Amino acid sequence: MITPFNSEDEYILEDERVLLRPLVASDFNILLPYAINEPDTWRYSAVNPAGEEGMRTYVDGALKARAEGKEYAFIVYDKQTNEYAGCTRFYDIQPQYQSLQLGYTWYGEKFRATGLNRHCKFLLLQFAFEQLGMVRVEFRADANNARSIAAMKALGCKVDGTLRSVMPLEDGTRRNTIVLSILKDEWESGAKEALKGKLS
Repeated sequence: MITPFNSEDEYILEDERVLLRPLVASDFNILLPYAINEPDTWRYSAVNPAGEEGMRTYVDGALKARAEGKEYAFIVYDKQTNEYAGCTRFYDIQPQYQSLQLGYTWYGEKFRATGLNRHCKFLLLQFAFEQLGMVRVEFRADANNARSIAAMKALGCKVDGTLRSVMPLEDGTRRNTIVLSILKDEWESGAKEALKGKLS
């Protein structure tokens, strides 16, 4: 059953490890320490929230995109440490094509390689395919970001291809973007159970 995406709905996703709730304006204060103390977090990101101004722009932009029905950002709460760990979001949401992109994901240093990301992605993929009625969920990353690409492949994503020279970077070079995806039939025929098995 297809459930039309509604940007006004308050989607809350959780399991025993993580809680994802909609990003709100006051979350700026929660996320600001990461922007100030861990600027390398966004080394490969197309949007860089480093610094106070950067994080303000990041939060305001995410909320504006949600109001326009284009994106839906979540703040990530780690139940294991009882701390907010980072953010993730649905974007390029196209209900008419039953597709969206999942990205803008980042976590503070202490939360990386802890299994938190797998829990987040399982909840988001399950929600996209089983509640929102999506047929395709797409992921993108800087082609040089080996860690992110490996994490996406571990989720069950397949590589669709590489977009060359997509955008300029701060160092004067241009970014190549790798595109990966999971399809609903892949999710239902094994990817879901495989990812579920990695959550322990």
